Amino acid sequence: MRALVTGAAGFVGANLSGHLLREGHEVHVVQHPDGDCWRIAEMGESIAHRADLLLPGTAHALVAEIDPDWIFHLAAYGAYSWQTDAMRICATNLSATIELADAAECHGVSAFVHAGSSSEYGFKDHAPSEDERLEPNSAYAVAKAAATMYCRHRAREGRLPAVTLRLYSVYGALEDERRLVSTLLREGRQRRFPPLVSPETARDFVYAEDVCIAFVRAAAQASEVAGEIYNVGSGRQTTLRELVERVRELLGIPEQPHWDTYPARAWDSDCWSANVERISSDLGWLAATGLDDGLDLMRRLTEARLARCSYGPEGRVTGR
Repeated sequence: MRALVTGAAGFVGANLSGHLLREGHEVHVVQHPDGDCWRIAEMGESIAHRADLLLPGTAHALVAEIDPDWIFHLAAYGAYSWQTDAMRICATNLSATIELADAAECHGVSAFVHAGSSSEYGFKDHAPSEDERLEPNSAYAVAKAAATMYCRHRAREGRLPAVTLRLYSVYGALEDERRLVSTLLREGRQRRFPPLVSPETARDFVYAEDVCIAFVRAAAQASEVAGEIYNVGSGRQTTLRELVERVRELLGIPEQPHWDTYPARAWDSDCWSANVERISSDLGWLAATGLDDGLDLMRRLTEARLARCSYGPEGRVTGR
């Protein structure tokens, strides 16, 4: 297939682009002109396009030029705590999605897979199903929820084979070094812990390569499941206390963690887990990488990066 990946310079987008290349697809990656493209700098087999999706007409021109079979829309802003511009959040996550969906419909793509977010649910005391009432608790969550509903609306009109994947806490190769797992492993190599929030803060961690498989399955079956929304997570909640203890065992850290020494974020919760019944039933997908295995893969990736090694399929070290 000829695939177009927006947000390809980001963490999940770069992993997905590499996964598609390994599967033999023709991959066109879209990069913002001012974006940091270190993740895809060595992705020689992909075809790079520099484009600002916020400029009117850009999405239509891009889709007309590439004529893709599949579009994976992962361009986003606001997922990180340091991305706080509400106007940019809405423009990137909603307005750009609307224009790209319009372009996809006009050019008859066979799959439009949109990356949603578990934050669309807001605070819940259980693992929510995909049709549950949304209670977004941030500007990013509001914009993502609106984009998801727009994609579903277009699909249910029979005009666009759109599917949304609501991603939980993805970790893995090419992760930003400021994110939690990378920070724990980096500091752990120095036999210490970074400042931490409450130990009861919970997440559903899902390995990046598993997420890539979910994207491809959604694209391959988009015509049959158009308009559907799927949670993409492990289906298991992990508290920060549990995660830290696993990292301690993995790296042999003697120091005690310093709890409640880092300010909590507005969206931190002691309950955060994916209900994966629908994606398992419809797409036959379940996360295959357990947390212990994922952390060990990340440890080896960290060591390889420091040794200036390159990475192969599923984050395996391939040499200098």
